[in-house]
Amino acid sequence: MSAQNEGGHDHAERHDSQNVPSSSRRKLGIAVVGGVAVILAVVGIVERHSHYMNLAQETAKDAIPAVQVIYPQPGPTERKLSLPANIAAWYQAPIYAQVSGYVKMWYKDFGAVVKTGDVLAEIDTPGLDAQYAAAKANLNVAQARYKLAQITAKRWKALQGTQAVSQQEVDVQAANAEAQKAQVEAAEHDVERFAALEGFKKIVAPFDGVVTSRFADVGDYVNAGRGDVDAHGNATELFSVADVHAMRVFVAVPQDYADIISPRLEADLSIPQYPDRTFKAKFLATATAFNASTRTVTTELTLDNKSGELWPNSYATAHFRAPGDPDMLILPEGALVFRAEGTQVALVDDTNHVHLVNVTVGTNLGTTLQILRGVKKTDRVINNPSAGLLDGQEVRIVKGTPGYNVPPKKPAPKPEAQDDASKNDTRAMPEDDRPGPEAGGRQ
Repeated sequence: MSAQNEGGHDHAERHDSQNVPSSSRRKLGIAVVGGVAVILAVVGIVERHSHYMNLAQETAKDAIPAVQVIYPQPGPTERKLSLPANIAAWYQAPIYAQVSGYVKMWYKDFGAVVKTGDVLAEIDTPGLDAQYAAAKANLNVAQARYKLAQITAKRWKALQGTQAVSQQEVDVQAANAEAQKAQVEAAEHDVERFAALEGFKKIVAPFDGVVTSRFADVGDYVNAGRGDVDAHGNATELFSVADVHAMRVFVAVPQDYADIISPRLEADLSIPQYPDRTFKAKFLATATAFNASTRTVTTELTLDNKSGELWPNSYATAHFRAPGDPDMLILPEGALVFRAEGTQVALVDDTNHVHLVNVTVGTNLGTTLQILRGVKKTDRVINNPSAGLLDGQEVRIVKGTPGYNVPPKKPAPKPEAQDDASKNDTRAMPEDDRPGPEAGGRQ
């Protein structure tokens, strides 16, 4: 029994000695897991707090509008303007028939070079010929009656003062002779009129030039004063002749640029069929009145065309250059705000707060506008402000994208004043001689 008890006691001691390390390891594992969980919880809380703070900062940052600022820039030293232009012949005349009849023959076709008086076509006018013959016959009758009236008047005049005739009868015969004389004169004028119409049977060139159109063909019926009548009853000219020794260039200049017009105005013309060339045109005349519907003024230029390479009714682009005014201030169109208060710009002060100020706009320079009043050179102007921008609102200034929308830099200090001789009149153009011909005259 004692041996068994001793053996059991030893076995219990060994079992207890095995359980102690196992329990310690279990507790240690629990402690480690708990510690890791606490660390993860702390890290998660810290990270969430950090994210919350970053989000709060981003939200606060995004709540402030981001804007780009620019500075008013000086005006260009040279103003450039490109406008569509129409090239017209020096003279161009549509030629209509003055007598009714049928085209007997035409002699000049498209592009023919003609001189003054050259016959373009002939018209066969049997009706006119008959009227002309009748007019000449009526003239002969009137002349015969006048001769008879003269003889009768002389005979009655010889019997005046005798008992054979009365004074009344003598006066009647004298008046009849005068009436027959008037009939002769009327018949002569009638013959002259038909003779003039006979001359219009030949269609001739009114001046030296080129035939630019021909609507007459053999056998066509033409109506006096109305040209060739087609199947729809529309009348067209028989021929068109253009004098192209020089050309007229018509340009509609907008009202904002009317101050560049002067007798020294010049333009470089680019024409689609000559892409590598430019033609120099000089001022000829201006309408001195604006078109009420387009607010443009028709300006006429001229250029030589002795070679004949320019054709009437060609399209061209006129490129004008004129001295600018560097003393003016300009802003891009996108910097302006149009509201009920008027035309405004948004300025940013030193504390990055917005101030909306009214401005007075001057000349439109294309993509920029002249600012007459409201801003200074040192003002920071918001470029492309949003419609919801409010006065007094805080903004955040950001830089533009290089090569795309980098705003202009702050202007440098103004240099010393130059001589007055260096300041050009805004209407002055490069010095050159005026074109020789007057408006409407030949060169």
